[in-house]
Order: sequence, then C-alpha cells, then structure tokens
Amino acid sequence: MISKEPETPQFTAEQIRELTNIVFLEEKQPSPCDILFVFAGTHSGHWEKAIQAYNKGLGNKLIVTGGYNSKMNLYESREIISHLVEAGISEKDIIFEDKSSNTLENVLFAKEVFNFETINKVLFICKSYAAGSQYRTLLQHLPRHLEFINYSFDAKFNGITVARDNWHSSEIGRKRVWGQYLRIIEYGRKGDLQPLKRRIEGL
Repeated sequence: MISKEPETPQFTAEQIRELTNIVFLEEKQPSPCDILFVFAGTHSGHWEKAIQAYNKGLGNKLIVTGGYNSKMNLYESREIISHLVEAGISEKDIIFEDKSSNTLENVLFAKEVFNFETINKVLFICKSYAAGSQYRTLLQHLPRHLEFINYSFDAKFNGITVARDNWHSSEIGRKRVWGQYLRIIEYGRKGDLQPLKRRIEGL
C-alpha cells in the first residue's frame, strides 16, 4: 500500500517538469465529446466540473461512478447525481454504477453499464493531480480507438491548493504528486493501468 503522502526526495527542475506532465497530464483544450466520465469522489469539484462541462456542451450524456463510502455513509455516485439533477441535468442523460471502491473498479464497473465500443471520445472528470493515473486506467481497460480528454479540478489540503503550476512549492503538493507517481509505477507493474514507457531518470 503506497501512502498518499510519502516522504519525497529532492527534485531537479527537469524532474519537476516530467512529474507534472505524468501526474497532471499535458494540458489539452477540451472539445465536445460523446460522453462525460465522472470519476468517483466526494469533493464538490466532481459534480461542479461535470455540470460545467455539460452546460458548455462538452457532452450531453454522463457516466457517474462510485460505490459506498463508509466514512461518509453515502454512495458516491448517488451523491454526485443528486447535485447534477439539482443543477437541471435530466436523469435520462445519466448512467451510473454504484459498486466501485477505487479507480480501477470505477472503470471496470462502468463497462458493465455502458458499451464504450459505440463512442469515440471521452471527457473525464477528476482531481487534477489524479488525472495521470486515471487516464492510464481508462487507456488500459477501454477500447483502443477511444480518445480521452482530461477535464480536471484542483483540490485543496489544509487550505493549500495542489495544482500543476504550484504543486512543487508546498510540502503537501510534493507528497501528493510523488505518491501519485509511485502508484502509477506500481499499478502499471500490476496491469491495473497503462505503465510508463520509462521511469523518470534519478527517481
């Protein structure tokens, strides 16, 4: 089990650049997609970004993922859906699964409720520092012809925002990003997500 906030080494400027592109992904202009894929979570960004994407016309169908969260005593997908509906999105435009407990299961259980062979382009919504691992999970388990576009939001920890342009300037940012990189390495080795072609030199 890799800690969410492991102790970090010192990073060079080049290592920071590579970590940023791997963990946050390279920035890409969003464009209309066939489906909006909402990764599970209880952060308001999950539904706020989904509502924003829907209202911008970036997708008119949503897949919402997330099973039971015992700490919060709720089903994450149902919590997200309640906010989507409250914002005026019709339930007929929402597909969901409520069995998953992690990123891999978000994707695998979504495959049980939706046929991804029928579409070409997916906009996925998640925390920005998780985008790299979640993108690679989609790549590993969904049809190869699909194009994936990241539409993420920045999360705060104890009032500190962790974003692609500032993560390296705070201890919590360095730990969160380093932990994500280590998970990409480990889960790539296990086959849960598409592995990196090469590790960052010196790390």
